[in-house]
Amino acid sequence: MLTLTKQRAALHYFFAAVIFSIYGGRVCPFIESISIWQTSAYSFITFTTLFLLRTKLIKDRVGFKNVLLEVSLFLVGAIALSAWYNSYYDFPVESGLKVLFGIGSLGALISLDLALQAQVKHYPHTEYQHLPEKMIHMRHSIASQLAALVVFIVMMLTTILAMIMIKDVRWLTENIGQIEEQAALVSIIKEFAFVAVVLIIYTCTIMYHWLQLLRLLLDNQQRALIAAANGDLSVRVPVSHQGELGIIAYYTNDMLGKLAQSKDEVIQTRDVAIVGLSALAEARDNETGGHILRTQEYVRALAIQLQNHVKYRDYLTNETVDLLYKSAPLHDIGKVGIPDAILLKPGKLTDDEFTIMKTHAMIGAESIAVAEKQMGSNSFLAIAREIALSHHEKWDGSGYPYQLSGDDIPLSGRLMALADVYDALISKRVYKPAFSHDKAKEIILAGNGSHFDPAVVEAFVNCEQMFVSIALTYNDEKQQAA
Repeated sequence: MLTLTKQRAALHYFFAAVIFSIYGGRVCPFIESISIWQTSAYSFITFTTLFLLRTKLIKDRVGFKNVLLEVSLFLVGAIALSAWYNSYYDFPVESGLKVLFGIGSLGALISLDLALQAQVKHYPHTEYQHLPEKMIHMRHSIASQLAALVVFIVMMLTTILAMIMIKDVRWLTENIGQIEEQAALVSIIKEFAFVAVVLIIYTCTIMYHWLQLLRLLLDNQQRALIAAANGDLSVRVPVSHQGELGIIAYYTNDMLGKLAQSKDEVIQTRDVAIVGLSALAEARDNETGGHILRTQEYVRALAIQLQNHVKYRDYLTNETVDLLYKSAPLHDIGKVGIPDAILLKPGKLTDDEFTIMKTHAMIGAESIAVAEKQMGSNSFLAIAREIALSHHEKWDGSGYPYQLSGDDIPLSGRLMALADVYDALISKRVYKPAFSHDKAKEIILAGNGSHFDPAVVEAFVNCEQMFVSIALTYNDEKQQAA
């Protein structure tokens, strides 16, 4: 079964045979000794033989070698057909040269069209991450290539039409008086028009495939840059050749790879900083290290559940969920500013002490705001500041520090509020025993619509088994043993 490229080649060779059949039998004013059926038979035999040779010699692949082989085949066929006409019909040398140049030119146009079409076909499947150094420096200007193609086509058109004109003038001078002037003029115009139309059609086809390939190159380059601008640094541009756009694609891939590496290093540094800051807050608190890990996982579980909620699915993208997960450990960073006498007090706090304790939300938010001022605001710092400031706000407005209510409380704070309370309930403290999951669930349900956002409570109910699993995975005994 023929591939798409071979099918296109078969059509090209078929139409080439048709073109030369019509030209020899109906258009050219010189060929009177043979009929259109004879010229058709010779043309189809010639181009069928050439196509069979092509299937054996030319592989379905991209490469300049294919163009040279294709043109060589056409030249061989042209020499054979010219020799046949010269031997059996005594064609003059000039007519043989015209056959030779005509078939050779057609072969050049067909080979260019097939080569460009092959590049268009193979381009989406060609993706090299690296090019040899020597290929990078062997740059072929796309402007020069296009200029060379245009010059070649113009020269070919000019040469062919000039040959036709010279031959027709000679024919007229040799047959003056034997052919009516009007008939001779019609015959010459017909030949000019036929050859011009054929060459223009092939030229337009070549330019179409050239522009199609150029569009593919530019579209993929644009797609990669847009994806990179939107944060996806995994995309790469196919590198199809060592032209200017191929070099641009190569260095675009190199740039994207280095940006991805830099991004990974920044993320790793950020995560290490979060762990360090969280550990600092933890070291001064009477809570255990498992609290940070558990609340982080709770927040992610709740956020994933709310991704299906019509109100929040546009906001809770996978990237936002990841930011919530990474920011959650900083919710109590402000406790580093609370005096030890209050922070580490084993008993219940007095009203004045609790008033001071409540300031940790403001202290944490202000600390992160300082980082924002130095580094510039970004989504991670913004979410971390929201969580630190608002995770003690309550749905009914009775929380602190600003007594925000309802949707005025950032979603990040509402998620952290439930996660923080749940973990405090199921964890043992110096002032209370650990509650069971069912008891903690009962207390959270009692706070539905007062302490907690009803949508967040619903998400908790839907994923409560994940909360149980997280609590077991990161229980305090395991963390202390680690």
